[in-house]
Amino acid sequence: MAFFAFAFLLAALGAVLLLVRRLPLCSCHVCRAYLTGSWAKEFTNLGDWYAHLLRESPTGTVHIHVLGCTVTANPANVEYMLKTNFDNFPKGKKFAELLGDLLGGGIFNVDGDAWRHQRKMASLELGSVNVRSYAFKIIAEEITTRLMPVLAEAADKGSVLDLQDVFRRFAFDTICKISFGLDPGCLERDMPVSKLADAFDTASRLCAMRGAAASPLVWKMKRLLNIGSERELNKAIKVVDEMAAEMIRERRKSGVANSHDLLSRFMAAAGDDAVDDKYLRDIVVSFMLAGRDTVSSALTTLFMLLSKNPEVASAMRAESPGNEASITFEQLKGLHYTHAVLFENMRLFPPVQFDSKFCAADDVLPDGTNVSGGARVMYHPYAMGRMPSIWGADHHAFRPDRWLTGPNGSFVPANLYRYPVFQAGLRVCLGKELAITEMKAVGVAVVREFDVQVVGNTGCGACAPKFVSGLTASISGGLPVKIRKVIRNQI
Repeated sequence: MAFFAFAFLLAALGAVLLLVRRLPLCSCHVCRAYLTGSWAKEFTNLGDWYAHLLRESPTGTVHIHVLGCTVTANPANVEYMLKTNFDNFPKGKKFAELLGDLLGGGIFNVDGDAWRHQRKMASLELGSVNVRSYAFKIIAEEITTRLMPVLAEAADKGSVLDLQDVFRRFAFDTICKISFGLDPGCLERDMPVSKLADAFDTASRLCAMRGAAASPLVWKMKRLLNIGSERELNKAIKVVDEMAAEMIRERRKSGVANSHDLLSRFMAAAGDDAVDDKYLRDIVVSFMLAGRDTVSSALTTLFMLLSKNPEVASAMRAESPGNEASITFEQLKGLHYTHAVLFENMRLFPPVQFDSKFCAADDVLPDGTNVSGGARVMYHPYAMGRMPSIWGADHHAFRPDRWLTGPNGSFVPANLYRYPVFQAGLRVCLGKELAITEMKAVGVAVVREFDVQVVGNTGCGACAPKFVSGLTASISGGLPVKIRKVIRNQI
């Protein structure tokens, strides 16, 4: 009884703090719109509202006072946070606390020496020619033996397919093979349910919900009492932990000397006896997060846009070499138009729509914005892709040729601080080239063989989908499509 009385008092305190937090202490129109939810009357997603506010701001920066958060789409501010004054804008303890149960001490959830050590290790392994060759072989095999047969069957039957679900399964199988030498078989033709994939989905979603809570005391109380969403999260993480432990046991049993999967190479590079299971577990989970959800998100929005812009799909088809069944890594690198299509897609629909840092000590951003020590600062790639100050008056248009400004119409990348889709500066994504290769290979293979047409009301008309809250962008309700085989003389 004493325990439950104590719990009730804490819950009551949390409710009081929640009410205090929600009181309209700031009367500005931004805070009123946020508190009342009135922004949703005009905008599909919170990110669209932020993009509107940032376009209206002379500096490309706004304050959401009731959240204690500064949001920016100013490239100079992004460079300052990610490069110039990097040490003053860490992930921070608050962020680490939100995702700590899932990510532990993995590279995405730590700062300082722990981050530097893991990044150095990851950079060495992901930059290895052997690893890249091994990864491309797996990607090509997954496309040929699993992805294409699933799409062909849907075309033959004329059935509606949730393409988002297909790409999530494909990306999960691929990253598990590349990273751990494990084949979960999620994209077999009978579309089996994966206990690990479901648990990882649940854990990612519920960790994101923590960040959306009005007060951290709310989810902390639920975790203490093991109730509601925190009970569900605890169960999901247990499944992830069990699967990760099994992967590590199998790697140790089979030996790591002649294996090219990333887990084996991490174990070999560090000296297997020198690393504990918790360290390896956190690496396993971090690679799953990085390699699955981001790739599947980008592929989903890519084909949503191609459905609306069939002339772009035709141009990609015309660029792909010959009638070969498969394409080599070197051939992929030469597809500049396809490369531009991928980057234009991620400009409009970045897989990670925003990223937060915490200001360690009082600071002033380049645009003159004052930031207090301990305050949250968010840079917003989704909004940045919709800024006329960065991309011009046609910022809203899907126009791949904006990237083809090099000699003979070759692809020219944007400054990473104008286009922080893969982050930038010291934390720039180490798996960027691998992810681009995977997306490019899938895009070319599917476009060569199939026309993909979005059906239903998933925002395809205006290409303005509604996104689910989460660590990465996913479309609410999936992406229902119909698949039609391309007639060979169209190629």
